[in-house]
Amino acid sequence: MKILFLVYHGFSEHSGISKKIHYQVKGLRENGHDVRLCYYDFSPTGHRCRFVDGQVIQDYGTGVWAGLRQRLSYDGIYDYCLREGIEFVYARCFQNANPWLIRFFRRLRQAGIRAVTEIPTYPYDEEFRNFSCQQRMQLKMDQLFRHRLYRYMDAMVTFSDATEIFGQRTIRISNGVDFDSIPLHQPSSISHHPSSLHLIGVAEVHTWHGFDRVMEGLGHYRGTVPVYFHVVGGVHPNTMNHVFKPIIEKYGLQDRVVFHGQLFGEALDAVFNQCQFAIGSLGRHRSGITVIKTLKNREYATRGIPFIYSETDSDFDHQPYVMKAPADESPIDIQQIIDFMGRFTMQPTDIRRTVGPLTWKIQMQRVVDAIAGHNI
Repeated sequence: MKILFLVYHGFSEHSGISKKIHYQVKGLRENGHDVRLCYYDFSPTGHRCRFVDGQVIQDYGTGVWAGLRQRLSYDGIYDYCLREGIEFVYARCFQNANPWLIRFFRRLRQAGIRAVTEIPTYPYDEEFRNFSCQQRMQLKMDQLFRHRLYRYMDAMVTFSDATEIFGQRTIRISNGVDFDSIPLHQPSSISHHPSSLHLIGVAEVHTWHGFDRVMEGLGHYRGTVPVYFHVVGGVHPNTMNHVFKPIIEKYGLQDRVVFHGQLFGEALDAVFNQCQFAIGSLGRHRSGITVIKTLKNREYATRGIPFIYSETDSDFDHQPYVMKAPADESPIDIQQIIDFMGRFTMQPTDIRRTVGPLTWKIQMQRVVDAIAGHNI
């Protein structure tokens, strides 16, 4: 099948979202599909352009009007789809529903081209609560037009258990993994009774990650085993100054909470290998989400490190290498993690083996199969 994977933004070499998109494209190609990746970015000359696999298909020019045109004109993508015989468009939601995007997908349907939109997190409205005024205005526009937009989809792809989103049926899949990109965890010391316990949380930190619950737990912890929390990823200054620092100063955790910033490759692997236990999302309830299949849980399992989270994730809820935290504001019980690790015997290879069915190749083919068996 000829597939256009449509993204409304550009890519960053170190972005987890960017990596995920490339793994999804790779998974589709591994199933034998002809996949073209369409995205929006700046050319080397500073022009705002729409690209397909590095080739410009629409040049919007420069300046403010160029930025506006890229939000209003999708003719270049439509013409490309017709010219190249695209059969299926897989779009990734950017909370950007508007009349011009509706027109684009309506024309695709009239041309007999199937389409789906992936909703990375659902529901997502509460995630905008502390965002900028401009971002909240974009959400208002999206709220106004999204039901009309998604009438022209064959389905919505979701990582939740929702059977319908914005009036459209869903295809429910899991976030996937790419074994080639994630090395196996190699802890520097393995002991049922470690002299110290190192926790790791990897994220571009938002309130829904709930890392403050771990810090509060460290503050309440009175055990004899020293415990350290390694935070890897960007932390917004407001979060650092108004959420994390007050907790750290209140409990004197300056030596027990380590902020590494963004790490990649061998530097990231080194911190992982120093740690024995990982921290998933502990605050999804803050954005109104109870069921989600996060990419981070799958990355931890692929590495082969045990972890904790608070949402409902049917792929992992009953796995022996997982701890479930309550979906509330209570501090994480650090002693429970120590006790869990004291009786934990699984090896990294054993954990990694359990996520075999979650490869992107398998997950993305589920979407194609669901669309191929559905009449427009």
